[in-house]
Amino acid sequence: MLAAIDAARESVLLEMYLVESGHIVTRFIAALGAAARRGARVCVVFDAFGSLGLSRADRRRLIEAGVELRFFNPLELRKRLGNLLRDHRKLLVTDGCSAFVGGTGLTDDFAPGAVHGPWLEVMVRIEGPVVADWQRAFARTWRRGGPALDLPPPPPLPPRAGATGRLSLSEARQRSVLANGVLRRIDSSTQRAWIMSAYFVPARRVRAALGRAARRGVDVCLLLPGARTDHPWVRQASRRFYARMLRGGVRIYEYQPHMLHGKVILCDDWVSIGSSNLDRWSLRWNLEANQEVADTRFADTVAALFERDFAVSRRISRRYWRERAWLDRLRENIAGAIDRYLDRWRRPRRP
Repeated sequence: MLAAIDAARESVLLEMYLVESGHIVTRFIAALGAAARRGARVCVVFDAFGSLGLSRADRRRLIEAGVELRFFNPLELRKRLGNLLRDHRKLLVTDGCSAFVGGTGLTDDFAPGAVHGPWLEVMVRIEGPVVADWQRAFARTWRRGGPALDLPPPPPLPPRAGATGRLSLSEARQRSVLANGVLRRIDSSTQRAWIMSAYFVPARRVRAALGRAARRGVDVCLLLPGARTDHPWVRQASRRFYARMLRGGVRIYEYQPHMLHGKVILCDDWVSIGSSNLDRWSLRWNLEANQEVADTRFADTVAALFERDFAVSRRISRRYWRERAWLDRLRENIAGAIDRYLDRWRRPRRP
């Protein structure tokens, strides 16, 4: 991503949720400022809540460097539940010809050498005609915070040899195109339906689709966080679904080395990589963005990533699950009760 910013000459569009001052942010501020000094239009959208860890000094450095900086949905008491609407997308578009989409954040947690090991994350770099769609998606978010983005559209590009794909977005208060697309792919899968998720608290229809696939003989597998997680109560809320899924033939792995933060869905030869965890909270309250790819070679590459991570994960067996500690059961019940309560909250108004 830094190399793409360094190579940009016309425009740099960056949309991020989790941003905290530190080594990584310092490097990005330097790269964004250098791009602005070269004459590129540099537009940055940070989520107002996710970027609370960005210092005032760093915000000032960005603006003084010529970066156009906006914050999505600033926190205000009068908005009440509207403050829960967050921009959870992670997107970088440079010169209208290259894009990066995934689940990473601009914090030192993702850097090699992090105290507890770098968080496991997956991003995909995109080139070709679909990048124009990502630039338009950024422009819609940008328009929420002020005047519209006045950039020339990317030059039309002929179809290129390689994978075919499209962007998939989720908007709060709207029926999720992203979730519906994933459900269709799970229901049509014949060989495998593998999901990597940092916060797997799925809606009932997602759980039902996974159960149907397992009964058809599809290899249904979940790669989820182990004990090293930044939201332990979300993990406990997720674990209360384990028993039924294990009985239904779903394989479950918990990643052990460090924090798992990736968001990947693999159904046969179709892949979706982005910011969505497919949890009920994000599909209700967040803006999410995934890149879908339909290509056998790309799917095999992603499958190899899964296999690598399975090898350093703990597989949860039905016997292990029956014999887990009573304290874990209590935590799951408490977290489940909280999750059900939050799920009944009404949807927020847009800012």
